[in-house]
Amino acid sequence: MERNFRHFNARETLAAAKAYQQFVQDGGKMMVTLAGAMSTAELGISLAEMIRQDKVHAISCTAANLEEDIFNLFAQNEYKVIQDWRALSVDDEVALQAQGFNRVTDTCIPETVMRHIESRLLKYWSEAAEQGQSRFAYEYFFQILDDADLEQHYQARIEDSWVKAAKDKGIPIVSPGVEDSTLGNMFAARVMEGKVASHAALKSGTEQREMIANWYRQESEKSPIGFFQIGGGIAGDFAICAVPMLIQDLGLDIPLWSYFAQISDATTSYGGYSGAVPNEKITWTKLSKEGPKFMIQSDASIVAPLIFAYVLGQ
Repeated sequence: MERNFRHFNARETLAAAKAYQQFVQDGGKMMVTLAGAMSTAELGISLAEMIRQDKVHAISCTAANLEEDIFNLFAQNEYKVIQDWRALSVDDEVALQAQGFNRVTDTCIPETVMRHIESRLLKYWSEAAEQGQSRFAYEYFFQILDDADLEQHYQARIEDSWVKAAKDKGIPIVSPGVEDSTLGNMFAARVMEGKVASHAALKSGTEQREMIANWYRQESEKSPIGFFQIGGGIAGDFAICAVPMLIQDLGLDIPLWSYFAQISDATTSYGGYSGAVPNEKITWTKLSKEGPKFMIQSDASIVAPLIFAYVLGQ
């Protein structure tokens, strides 16, 4: 990277990696956000090590990324990878559906693993609802990882699960819009059927907002906090808005995010969040004029592992 990444997105990638490495070496904490199908892209291979080595201190992700890390753990050998996915016809897609696959670009996830994990979660959801308890989405997945009887069913290396690494390190995970996921749909369906007594068994988005805002408030008293965004959408915007909420709605005097980098393939625009340039975030009380800002227009499945490897000194 240092020899070849000298211009354009390559230069921006190296600059973001160097600044990230220096930021955490100087005691900064880093929030990483995951949009897209990063878990199905097996970003956990590098992200889990980043978490273990204290280079990542909080995660905001779509619930799809939360669940797909676990799907991969239990069914990696049953996935189907399609080399020429661009050439698939409509009939090919229908055949994949008939075989019980759900396609994400070149990777097909078997429906069986989704139903397997649902059956495990249904037990936890039902128990929580009956006891009047409410939990965050990630806490239910942690219960699956706590079940020693399930270890025999792992098909991927547990070391490559970023959810397991986050659990072991005790870092916070928020999944805004959790209902917009396979298991979020299943949870709603089980409530509608009466198999789960109440929607309250799954904590709401505003409760997640309070949790991550409290984390930021506490940690920012000790360390500067940076923001490393993969993709765009709700995973990024939900987490970054913790700061303007604390400042504008609670009237607190706290620091802004102290580092910002985003990997996105969205076309730069001033109408959509995913393609907005970092400076646009200044007026929203998210970033300061002085803080380092990087926008890498590239494929996160390629760029993120490179940056993580650089930060880890690999």
